[in-house]
Amino acid sequence: MEAPTHWVLSLVCADRPGIVHAVSGAVVTAGGNITESQQFTSGDTGRFFMRLQVQAQVTYDEFAACLAQTAERFGIEWRLDTVGRPLRTLVLVSTAGHCLSDLLFRQRSGDLPVNVPLVLSNHSELADLAGFYGVPFEAHPIAGPEDKAAFERRLLAAVDEHDIELVVLARYMQIISPATCALLAGRMINIHHSFLPGFKGANPYRQAHARGVKLIGATAHFVTSDLDEGPIIEQNVVRVDHSADVGRLIAVGQDEESRTLTQAVTWFAESRVLLDGRRTIIFR
Repeated sequence: MEAPTHWVLSLVCADRPGIVHAVSGAVVTAGGNITESQQFTSGDTGRFFMRLQVQAQVTYDEFAACLAQTAERFGIEWRLDTVGRPLRTLVLVSTAGHCLSDLLFRQRSGDLPVNVPLVLSNHSELADLAGFYGVPFEAHPIAGPEDKAAFERRLLAAVDEHDIELVVLARYMQIISPATCALLAGRMINIHHSFLPGFKGANPYRQAHARGVKLIGATAHFVTSDLDEGPIIEQNVVRVDHSADVGRLIAVGQDEESRTLTQAVTWFAESRVLLDGRRTIIFR
């Protein structure tokens, strides 16, 4: 007899009594054994969130059929996948390579459940880095609005061509248009530095050094048409002091950016990130 498939089931619906019992019953009907279970009810939106890992010797269609009646009864939005399946991921970059390097290294080492078929950039500097990992790279320079529109058309064509499930902005330094944000809502992740206090504009690390910043961090979030204000997935922070020069601050900041982005991508790929309006529910 073949080993059972290890499934991951995530679901969202309006909260009401009986959901857990009904979902568990559907799993039993599928002959499943629950190996991991997490749930949460949002007091802000009244929505119920759940993530299960289930071992069951059924096909996708068979499992879906077992869930159908419960999903209809409770108005459940659900997603079913296999545990550990690499998520088809498109990466966008500009000239900074630290986040791309971390993503591709962890993909190769098997620590990050993604499959990157293509890296798109508005510069050519990181072509060799992508090539080192055997990942195709395309550079499409952006000098004006027409180039930006052409780049986004190529982005959307690549999403269709490779059946992309996640787009990652790994220090891609261009603003995504509202139309593209809408088309890729809930499946496009960005990373940016987080200084306390915040610094905008040119040379943020130099500004941070001049002000004697003591905390440097990074924020990974979903991309929306509101610049850098999408639902937050992960944040990290590290303490620095007066002895850190600008170069040290940059090194510390880039390390936090890489770590934070990779963690956010990992959680998304593992179906641990669920949207609750303007915030996220993370089942770690």
